[in-house]
Amino acid sequence: MVETAKAVKLMIFDVDGVMTDGSLFYTDAGEEIKAFNSLDGHGLKMLHSSGVKLAIITGRTSKLVANRARHLGIDFLHQGAHDKLVVFERLLLEAGVSAAECGYMGDDVVDLPVMRRVGFAVAVPEAPELVQQSAHYVTGRGGGRGAVRELCEYILQAQGSWERVMAPYLR
Repeated sequence: MVETAKAVKLMIFDVDGVMTDGSLFYTDAGEEIKAFNSLDGHGLKMLHSSGVKLAIITGRTSKLVANRARHLGIDFLHQGAHDKLVVFERLLLEAGVSAAECGYMGDDVVDLPVMRRVGFAVAVPEAPELVQQSAHYVTGRGGGRGAVRELCEYILQAQGSWERVMAPYLR
């Protein structure tokens, strides 16, 4: 498992159920609201600072996800992805990486086609059993509750970047 995390050059994330707890809130005006975890966000920034590229592939489309991605410095954002595998294949070309150099974090069966292609597949504990069985790593923390941060720290440690990334905080 650590060996597969070592090879990650591009880490790809689903949004609902991974970066959020999966709840969808709508205002009376029809606006969608999501809650993101700030620890997850800083974990993404730390992982990105280590040289790992970041991507989002999500089936839904929303301005707030685009804003969150921009704020975090996400390199590649693909929304409205009804066939995530097709988008993933394009992303490989766009990012200039192989499938073996990618990680993907998902939470449901729609994520399985990509999870089965990447070198490092990750699931959250709320994911259905089939999804968890397809993962190299299942986080202890839940989606939207620190799972992304846990994964980022795991990759940083596996790649030997942890101490360098943490140095500014430990002076």
